[in-house]
Amino acid sequence: MPPRASKRKAAAPQNSSAVTSFDDCRTGTVVDLAPLSVSLDFAFAFSRNRGKDEWRSGLKALKVDSLGKLKKVLPELEKEVNTQENFQDFYSYAFRYCLTEEKQKTVDIESVCELLNLVLGSQFQSKVDSLIVFLKIQTDYKAINLDQWMGFLRFCKEHIVE
Repeated sequence: MPPRASKRKAAAPQNSSAVTSFDDCRTGTVVDLAPLSVSLDFAFAFSRNRGKDEWRSGLKALKVDSLGKLKKVLPELEKEVNTQENFQDFYSYAFRYCLTEEKQKTVDIESVCELLNLVLGSQFQSKVDSLIVFLKIQTDYKAINLDQWMGFLRFCKEHIVE
C-alpha cells in the first residue's frame, strides 16, 4: 500500500510562498530576529506550545499572507522593536522564548552565548564577544536565569570601555 499523503502538504502547492507557520520563517529566507520580532509584535506570548491559529491571526493582523509581504513588513517591525522603550521587552522575550519547558527558569550557557550574539551583537559586538568568552571559560554556572540575562543588557548599556 502506498504511503498516505500528509494533509498539510495537500493544503498548499509545493512552490507556494504562503506563510503558514512560524517554521516557515525559521527555515525560509527570512532570517535573524524576524521570527522573534514578528511573534512579539503579535501581542501574545508565542511559544512552542502555541499553535498555528495564533500565528495565522498575527499574520492576519499584519495583513501578511506571503513571504514577500512578510519581508516588506519586517523592516518596520525591526525598527519598532529597536526603539529604546521596546528593546528591553524584546530582549526579555528573546530569553523567555528559549524556555522550552513549563517550569524551566534557566537557559544553558551555549544557547545564551548564541542568543547574546543574535540579540545584542549588532549593537555591542565587542562587549558581547567579551561576555561570550567569559561565559565559555567560567565554571561556576552551567545555565543563566532571566535576572542574569537582563544584567547582560544593563552591562552593555552602562559599561564604558576606556
